[in-house]
Amino acid sequence: MSLKIAILGFGLTGRLTALALSKVHQVSVYEQDDQHAANSAGNVAAAMLAPLAESVLCEQDIALQGLASIQRWQQVISELDEPVYFQQAGSLVVAHQQDKGDLHSFISRLKPLAEHTADTVSSAQIADLEPELAGRFHQGVYLPCEGQLDNQAFYAASYKQLVARQVSFNWHSHITLTGHKVNGQSYDFVFDCRGLGAKTALPSLRGVRGEVARLYAPEVNLSRPVRLMHPRYPIYIAPKLNHQFVIGATEIESHDTGKVTVRSALELLSAAYTVHSGFAEARIESLQSGLRPAFADNRPQVTREGRVISLNGLYRHGYLLAPYVVDEAISLMT
Repeated sequence: MSLKIAILGFGLTGRLTALALSKVHQVSVYEQDDQHAANSAGNVAAAMLAPLAESVLCEQDIALQGLASIQRWQQVISELDEPVYFQQAGSLVVAHQQDKGDLHSFISRLKPLAEHTADTVSSAQIADLEPELAGRFHQGVYLPCEGQLDNQAFYAASYKQLVARQVSFNWHSHITLTGHKVNGQSYDFVFDCRGLGAKTALPSLRGVRGEVARLYAPEVNLSRPVRLMHPRYPIYIAPKLNHQFVIGATEIESHDTGKVTVRSALELLSAAYTVHSGFAEARIESLQSGLRPAFADNRPQVTREGRVISLNGLYRHGYLLAPYVVDEAISLMT
């Protein structure tokens, strides 16, 4: 039976929810921004799928949910008409010699994820995995289960797919939610995917600021995400198509929506240069900041009150957990 569904917010979880429900139901999307949702955390993110690496910072069940989401991402992307870059070639974690203690601490905090394990790698093995890092690092760990996708391509492809399915869009909307009525319009179900836009309804939400640099680096050839362990500024480098790279790391307890700071930019770019000197001649395509919604325990919450289903608080695990969380939310319709 086709139902009338409203989705509040067109960021990452809003798009995934709309893609799932628009196969059967009449979907209307309400978004305070435009179709690009350029300020959403999902647009700024590097979109790495790193359940093993993230297990250092989260509970084991969260990491296992992230592991399950990798397969769900492949299914989601396969159903889109436009191609979206997806990769599951693992990730590599390295450290300079003076920072080997940080690497060993990272390895010691990895949680077991069934048969998925971390492989300690030598200088020669690092060179086999990433030839351009040969001789630069003598210690590391390879996490074979991990992956990544192109989030900005996903944003564009998902919007085009939903337009083709005749989803109704309401841009620049000031949203008033009363029961299961949105701006006075009644729906069978309402999915609240507004992230920090739902803070009035969820006062315990907080923003966690992240900052990333997007570079064009034709002299750099990395085939998988690389993390650098460092006591002050550990970073990740996520290679996309056509020598595009996303570099990030900063996690600031702040609701500040301002532009990237000089300190953050210098730390990100300097650390990237120590990984690969080819970044010296890279072109800076953009420096972006975004706020990730989080609760006090840094765990996502999916709740239902009447006909309103809320999903929020994905913290730094947005792409890692989003398919799992959206599936859980949709299951509450029954």
